[in-house]
Amino acid sequence: MPQKPTHIAVMRLSAMGDVAMTVPVLRALVAQYPNVRVTMISRPFYQPFFAGIPNIEFFAFQAKGRHQGFFGLWRLYRDLKPLKIDAFADLHDVLRSKVVRKLFALAGKKVAFTDKGRAEKKALTRAENKIFKPLKTMFQRHADTFQKLGFPINLSKPEFPVKPKLDPAVLDFTGEKTKPWIGIAPFAQYESKVYPPDLMQEVIQELAKENQYEVFLFGAASEKHKLEFLAQDSAVRIVTGKLAFEQELQLISHLDLMLSMDSGNGHIAAMYGVKVVTLFGATHPYAGFQPFNQPLENALMPDLEQFPKLPTSVYGNKIVAGYEDAMRTILPEKVIEKIREVL
Repeated sequence: MPQKPTHIAVMRLSAMGDVAMTVPVLRALVAQYPNVRVTMISRPFYQPFFAGIPNIEFFAFQAKGRHQGFFGLWRLYRDLKPLKIDAFADLHDVLRSKVVRKLFALAGKKVAFTDKGRAEKKALTRAENKIFKPLKTMFQRHADTFQKLGFPINLSKPEFPVKPKLDPAVLDFTGEKTKPWIGIAPFAQYESKVYPPDLMQEVIQELAKENQYEVFLFGAASEKHKLEFLAQDSAVRIVTGKLAFEQELQLISHLDLMLSMDSGNGHIAAMYGVKVVTLFGATHPYAGFQPFNQPLENALMPDLEQFPKLPTSVYGNKIVAGYEDAMRTILPEKVIEKIREVL
């Protein structure tokens, strides 16, 4: 087992789901190499993701303050220098992280970065001469980064944290658990990844009407009015605005299943070992973003015979004319059937 480096700085900014996808990898790293310390560099909002993981300390990246711009990145390097970093793992590979990576390399530290497989993903998502095959998962790509530093990671037998005790405020909101808890995160950053609201409403009402499940809806504060439209049933609870972020994470960790778009909430649930059913639209699990440790059978996709150009995008930010209604081929009955099957 390698003894050096012992202190690795890890950098990943970006969207919530991208940061959540690093958690299972880092948890495996420190479990399999107890001599390794990790300083995780990310936005302050994401600090609760790493709470309670041994040997991981969080370093808040101040994007609009101390660490803004090129000189801010120099200050970030200077802020990290007293921590006696032995190596730098760049899990982002964008301009900002490349600058910091270069500074560590110039100081003689070992550095590695995640190969995102951009060329392979372009081949998967192009309309013509598409190469339709499963690509390496982002989790394995991150694991490969640590292998370059001398720390190969086995992700095949993951260990998940013990479910935390729910805060009184969470219990006041949820009540005691007497039946399976289902979380539903019906939105995503891009419309091409969002299940049509009328169909999602059918799914929600069907799950709620039989009183077999407790259904919780998750979303951003700006989406609350949309959630209220979907939750036209007293048995459905809207989490948005009711709990602090750390408390939302507690609730997610106690779910029996999360129904999510190809978006952050699915990755958050998966990092706690919760079963996730994912609805894909313009994107596809072959791109490597299926939530951690979830079988491909838990991914529901549009009719690829009717929409052969899918996937049209890695992130869902490209709109293809005529493909706006692709997700309508994922019938509500199929979604409900899959949820019952997984539970």
